[in-house]
Amino acid sequence: MPEVWLGSHTARSHGVKVARIHMHDWLILLLLVIIDALLNFIEPFHRFVGQGMMTDLTYPFKPNTVPVWAVPILAGVLPIAVFCVYYYYRKDVYDLHHSILGLLFSLLVTGVITDAIKDAVGRPRPNFFWRCFPDGKEAFNPVTKDVICHGDAKVIKEGYKSFPSGHSSWSFAGLTYLAWYMSGKLRVFDRRGHVAKLCIILIPVLIAVLVGISRVDDYWHHWTDVFAGALIGTTVAAFCYLQFFPYPNEIEGWAPHAFFEMMAERNKVQPSGVRANSICMRGMTDIETAFMAADT
Repeated sequence: MPEVWLGSHTARSHGVKVARIHMHDWLILLLLVIIDALLNFIEPFHRFVGQGMMTDLTYPFKPNTVPVWAVPILAGVLPIAVFCVYYYYRKDVYDLHHSILGLLFSLLVTGVITDAIKDAVGRPRPNFFWRCFPDGKEAFNPVTKDVICHGDAKVIKEGYKSFPSGHSSWSFAGLTYLAWYMSGKLRVFDRRGHVAKLCIILIPVLIAVLVGISRVDDYWHHWTDVFAGALIGTTVAAFCYLQFFPYPNEIEGWAPHAFFEMMAERNKVQPSGVRANSICMRGMTDIETAFMAADT
């Protein structure tokens, strides 16, 4: 099996080579960071808020149960810690590099999509009233009937960024990516009936769900904001994971595509279907192989 080669591909021996091959990917990640930073400076669209619309926007202005600084830890640091633990035991730099690269793409692509939609939609948060009128005294334009806010400008700006939920999209982008990763490593879908494995990979998903629920409980988001954020994060995570790894239910689901491509070049065999067939053939007995040869 190709697993016997894992210890020979460490960060020291192959790390620079792998990173150099994907240099353009790291540059694109840097570009995504810049774009996301710029989106946070843009003034969001100020959606019309009339007096009759305040009914669903007068919830208390509470602090966050899950602070903003905690989201990168849950969605980024926690998965990377898992990747590093796996690398410590298997010494596979291909897995370490591609798992981190895919995770960062999942988080940053999700961040750009989420913040761009936030700025474009400009949906008021459920606690918008107290952001706009911190003293509780309403003020509306006598002609247009739109709100005239007299609160803190930064607080009001954030008040127009309800849809979609950034906490939810980031949490699902990082933690469902981790669930995909763990599924491949634990071989959850090997049909051996080990339901405990499924319970383990659902833990990151449950954490993401609880983060989303906290946003509704804190009155920072409507439930539709959380649902949309979860959908964005989950979808992007799936695309980014499958860009670097096979489906977890496949025979080669335990390692990244690049590892098997490297093994294919080393063994001078074709990389795709032929490689998978050869792995299956190695698991057969000599009698089975001879029987198939005679049958053909």
